[in-house]
Amino acid sequence: MPKTVRLFIKPSCPWCHEAIDWLQQNQIAFEKLDVIRDPAARAEMFELTGQSLAPSIDVDGHILADFGADELARWWKKMEF
Repeated sequence: MPKTVRLFIKPSCPWCHEAIDWLQQNQIAFEKLDVIRDPAARAEMFELTGQSLAPSIDVDGHILADFGADELARWWKKMEF
């Protein structure tokens, strides 16, 4: 299991809710960062991904940006966390 999982989200984003649900269903602990309410989180997400689209996830320094739950599942399996 990874040490650090950080999910950058926008509260009204349906893909963000899918990502949250997927992580919870797979019993993966994560920190949720709201890029609408937290300018520092928004700036960090942009620095990590080069874009302002959410969700974005940082797993021990491995980054996936602008994805849906299916893409997250495939990426997670490929990364073999």
